[in-house]
Amino acid sequence: MNPNIYRHELRLRLRSVLIWSAGILALHLLYLPFYQSFATQAALIEQMKSSFPPEFLAAFGMDGADLSQVLGFYSFIFLFVQICLAIQAGNYGFGLLSVEESQRTADFLLTRPVPRGHIFVSKVLAASTALAVSAALVWGEAFVLIDLFRGAHPYDPALLALLLAGIPLFQAFFFSVGLAVSLLVRRIRSVTPYGLGLGFGMYALGAFSGMLGETPLEWLTPFKHFDAARIVQRRAYDVRLLWLNAAATLLALAFSYWRYLHRDIPAA
Repeated sequence: MNPNIYRHELRLRLRSVLIWSAGILALHLLYLPFYQSFATQAALIEQMKSSFPPEFLAAFGMDGADLSQVLGFYSFIFLFVQICLAIQAGNYGFGLLSVEESQRTADFLLTRPVPRGHIFVSKVLAASTALAVSAALVWGEAFVLIDLFRGAHPYDPALLALLLAGIPLFQAFFFSVGLAVSLLVRRIRSVTPYGLGLGFGMYALGAFSGMLGETPLEWLTPFKHFDAARIVQRRAYDVRLLWLNAAATLLALAFSYWRYLHRDIPAA
């Protein structure tokens, strides 16, 4: 690892981390104040849910969620938090190495006396640190704001910690896939369409899988690997899907490393 590249890359992402964390904070503040209304009108909420098609409830992770319980309600909110985290991690992956080509600075960087492997590792560690800071901020926001808005309704902090513990692996999947795809595309001029496409595409795949029930489609998307409503109900992760997510992430990172070492970088 090259410390100078690491520090430079990390500084570049600090503003982005704060913006994404502020956006997720806004999501929490938008939905959590409604919890006590849901909790005091549990029968009405269940009646309302029964009027929706099961496919609609499954698409939004509400089919098995008890919205009158603190963590049942939060599992619904957490789906939107996951979408934000997916787009952020995807953006970091797509832009990590392609930015040197889009800004025409690859010649300058690659002619320095630093091996490509060190450049790759330094950039990946910097992006991973930025994502870890984002995850830590989400942890803090979740615990503080749930305590603030839950009123007298109890919840299990250990179960909330279990739910939030999946964030790093969830982020790592989108980051590594974005990184791998960026090395297969000749030049990425803007990471936003790619990040949005990956994030919402995986979400749509998860929603479609939920509408069909138990199908092989759930093996393809982290939104099912880390299904918040299922984790809260079962108080555990699906170990098979967890290993699949980790394997896909490691394979994407290994491919990205190999591809970066052997790729012809276009000159400015």
